[in-house]
Amino acid sequence: MVKTALLYSMVAFYLVAGINHFVNPNSYYGLFPPYLKPYAVQLNIAAGIAEVALGLLLLFPAVRPLAGYGIILMLVAFIPSHVYMIQMGTFPMFGFNVSPAISMVRLVVFQPLLAYWAYYVCIKP
Repeated sequence: MVKTALLYSMVAFYLVAGINHFVNPNSYYGLFPPYLKPYAVQLNIAAGIAEVALGLLLLFPAVRPLAGYGIILMLVAFIPSHVYMIQMGTFPMFGFNVSPAISMVRLVVFQPLLAYWAYYVCIKP
């Protein structure tokens, strides 16, 4: 029962997060480190597609472990943006001012929790 609730919560989380890349793309462009800025539009689209696709794949038990690994790899791929967020200092994001401390918590607390969520729901026997 708990795993089912966690699964459907994860589906909703990644679908909403992925769609948001298309609804509010400008909110993401500033989060790319300078060496990735020339590709910000393409990377944002790729991130949105990946989140939506992986969120949908979670619905199918046969490919759920693959989706779990994909989510974990995607979270690893997001690390450069999270590090850059810390380096930027305070910056606006979705109407809030994000401090370096909040960015650090996102990187060292929430990213591992999201990865464990994917592992627990999708991969762990």
